[in-house]
Amino acid sequence: MIGKHSATLHGHRTSFTLEDPFWQELKSIAKSRGIPLARLIAEIDDNRAPEGNLSSAIRLYVLAWVKARAEAAGVSRVIEP
Repeated sequence: MIGKHSATLHGHRTSFTLEDPFWQELKSIAKSRGIPLARLIAEIDDNRAPEGNLSSAIRLYVLAWVKARAEAAGVSRVIEP
């Protein structure tokens, strides 16, 4: 399922759309890093390409995070359930 989410970034409200697995993983990443979810979203927004949108940037961040953790654990490829 896809859900619409909102965040305040640098004093202005913005919204983005994410599939539930990406949303859950994003929240998990923030928790594991010990930072508020809003701060993680702001970091992703600050580092995204100007032509990209926030939803895509978040998906790419989550994918990179999961791949990096899999590689660190010695998993060469993530297999879907």
